[in-house]
Amino acid sequence: MTAAETRYDPDNIFARVLRGEIPNETVAESTHALAFRDIRPQAPVHVLVIPKGPYVDAADFGARASDEEITDFARLLAKVAASEGVDPASGGSGFRTISNAGTHGVQEVPHYHVHVLGGATLGRMLPGM
Repeated sequence: MTAAETRYDPDNIFARVLRGEIPNETVAESTHALAFRDIRPQAPVHVLVIPKGPYVDAADFGARASDEEITDFARLLAKVAASEGVDPASGGSGFRTISNAGTHGVQEVPHYHVHVLGGATLGRMLPGM
């Protein structure tokens, strides 16, 4: 068992969403991923995309997920950006994806997830950048 596997909490809020214990506003779903609206949106468009597998963060997902899971996740994220009207390739004005990892990354839920934010100018990612 890897260190990430031992850190995964099967009772985290996203695992509970995946089990149907906590309702969500689903935006899209695929074989290996789920996209739903954030309950505390930080932009007009704020959708979370999560894998259905038990991955702690982006590094864990990249290291342990199958090629099929990784491809499916990326394609669902692209579908969400297009369907939410923020994908520049589909006529949108742009979006940002954010994935936090660990303490310094201020990760709040120990289940890999990507925030898709858009619908407004978001400003710089970090002060001074």
